[in-house]
Amino acid sequence: MTPETDPAPPHDAEDTPEDLARHAAKMAKKKAARDKIMAGKSGEKGLVIVHTGAGKGKSSAGFGMILRCIAHEMPCAVVQFIKGAWDTGERRLLTEHFGALCQFHAMGEGFTWETQDRERDVAAARAGWEKAKELIRDPAIRMVLLDEINIALRYEYLDLAEVLAFLRDEKPEMTHVVLTGRNAAPELIEAADLVTEMTLVKHPFRAGIKGQPGVEF
Repeated sequence: MTPETDPAPPHDAEDTPEDLARHAAKMAKKKAARDKIMAGKSGEKGLVIVHTGAGKGKSSAGFGMILRCIAHEMPCAVVQFIKGAWDTGERRLLTEHFGALCQFHAMGEGFTWETQDRERDVAAARAGWEKAKELIRDPAIRMVLLDEINIALRYEYLDLAEVLAFLRDEKPEMTHVVLTGRNAAPELIEAADLVTEMTLVKHPFRAGIKGQPGVEF
């Protein structure tokens, strides 16, 4: 076996005093380097956050942030652009248990291939964007999740330049805005402070397994 393929030593293997001393010195060095990095990062600001990519988890990550805001008693809001017709677990949870802290607005009528009516889709997206602007402008709301807005932008139901200008010029300084959905526009990625791309490695849908409660919605 090569060193790269040798199995790791058993978890309960006894360490010598020299091993423990080396480990302690290594961790102390790492902590000092980390503390030095963190010492220079004291600023805070409201972030524009983008979750995109072909992999699952974009909306899930956004809702995870919403739950963190709720745990910190930070007022927040959700605007859903595409999944509005779905009875999702996150919608039930937030509206039934956390309505005092999190506003939830489902503006879409389902996925675009279900309506087959571009005018209706555009109208629903515009209504969602108007609500989103109202929520983002409110400085008391600390985070606004724009779920699947990237889909509305991709199909040109909304004007990308208008969205970018609003985020640049009208978003309060300390408000976080999270935009999810596949195929985020390069201009949006450039303007964002934090961008995560979910990579598809494997998905049960390809094996004939439908979306299931608790996993997909």
